[in-house]
Amino acid sequence: MKKTIIILNPAAHSDRASSLEDQIQSLSDDLEVRLSKMPGDAERIARTAAREGFTTIIAAGGDGTINEVVNGIISSAIPGVSLGILPVGTMNVFALELGIPMNSLRKAWEIIVEGELGHIDLPRCETKEGSRYFVQLAGVGLDAEVVRRTSRQSKKVFGPLSYLLSLAQVVFRKPSPIMMESDDGKVRKGSFVLIGNGRFYGGPFKMFRSGSSSDGLLDVLVFQNQSPWDLLRYMHAILMGHHTELGDVEYFQTASLHLDSEGMVPYELDGEMVGYLPLSFKLEQAALPVIVPRGL
Repeated sequence: MKKTIIILNPAAHSDRASSLEDQIQSLSDDLEVRLSKMPGDAERIARTAAREGFTTIIAAGGDGTINEVVNGIISSAIPGVSLGILPVGTMNVFALELGIPMNSLRKAWEIIVEGELGHIDLPRCETKEGSRYFVQLAGVGLDAEVVRRTSRQSKKVFGPLSYLLSLAQVVFRKPSPIMMESDDGKVRKGSFVLIGNGRFYGGPFKMFRSGSSSDGLLDVLVFQNQSPWDLLRYMHAILMGHHTELGDVEYFQTASLHLDSEGMVPYELDGEMVGYLPLSFKLEQAALPVIVPRGL
């Protein structure tokens, strides 16, 4: 049976894509590397690789690439396929969550070779069009609108700064209220919402203090306001680590969540714009086998 394949998103570092491919190929003599060339490629390659008999599929890219690879693995319906991660993308929050080194390709590869297999929860997003999974974070409203406006070219040129540039374009927009219902039947309303499957969001920011990818719960942050002043307050509180203490921010956990709005409110999964409300989130416990550092 075939063992390991690496799916590389060369756009993750387009300025040195050829060199990056050579570095990855040199990690082992027993590797096959396939390149994704456009959105959706990594998912199709992962699905095909699983059906071809590869038992370890490694995503070499950022959170968006990981998302595609995971959805490809799950949609293949082939059991026993595990995920490995080489974080070389613009945003690598999931790698940070798992404790995978982000400044050394060789050290990240050592985790794949010497690490252990863990099983993390996998949140499923359901809409009338179908279902899709995410691994680390989903955003509804402001966060998704920023993602929608941030082009791939902008991310290549400016990196994480590109998201701040997009935020400046939407900061004065009046949001459509978002209605949400958690698994206990409680209904809440907010301007924008973040849903996590771990602690981190957007980098080394512990947005979800009780977050865990193996506790069977989604972590939800509801922000009531969205004026420029409110966003400055929220950002300052996040940097200081006390955003959940603000009176207009609510943090709760739930096993499922339904969201709707009367307006056109976008949502994103793992940093990629997907669609618009309404939608529901459910959690599949311990559904994703992933290679993690020993003793994590």
